[in-house]
Amino acid sequence: MSENKKLSIIVFSGDFDRLTAAFTLATGAAAVGYEVNLFFTFWGLNAIKQKKGRSFVGGSFLTKIFGFLMGGLHNTPTSRFNFWGLGPKIFRHLMRKNNVATLEELVEAAIALGINLYACEMAMHVLGLKQSDFIHEVKDTLGVATFLELSEGGRTMFI
Repeated sequence: MSENKKLSIIVFSGDFDRLTAAFTLATGAAAVGYEVNLFFTFWGLNAIKQKKGRSFVGGSFLTKIFGFLMGGLHNTPTSRFNFWGLGPKIFRHLMRKNNVATLEELVEAAIALGINLYACEMAMHVLGLKQSDFIHEVKDTLGVATFLELSEGGRTMFI
């Protein structure tokens, strides 16, 4: 029995390079006809926040501090050689120079390609986030069991 053309990615990391890898795989798969599901949890939620810069989102004092420190899509650090925030700027420069889509462009492409974006209910609860904290293209808030149902019959990756 052949596998469905379905790719589900659990986006756990909020690092620039890992988010870039997740969105590159997702947009590439969608471009060749795969159904793609991205499930954002913990630091990965940073990629789908409405506010792209640093902001105090969350319910309590501690969750607001986490929200500020996470920084939004435009403040994602690299997993290695971050150089006090210079790493992502260097990557963006090299990506533009080599005609490679930047992280922000990949997110836009994912939306244009109709990739399913989901937020992890448990991580949202822990971090004090609400559905309204995320971009409108986030299709739903899911628990693990529902995400596993959506992923069934395809390939699942963890980044």
